[in-house]
Amino acid sequence: MPATSKAQQKAAGAALSAKRGEMKKGELKGASKGMYESMSEKQLEEFAETKRKSLPEKKSKH
Repeated sequence: MPATSKAQQKAAGAALSAKRGEMKKGELKGASKGMYESMSEKQLEEFAETKRKSLPEKKSKH
């Protein structure tokens, strides 16, 4: 599943970094912390690799 916003893509990237041991879990905040706990590395990869060009900064609230 691709990310729906740049903010979501960035949060997934941070969570993926922590899953891989590239940063400490304690450094995560907000959405990235929740993603770290609830998503697998594969799921985080799918979100993080989403092309950013066509994504809005934040997901609209509809």
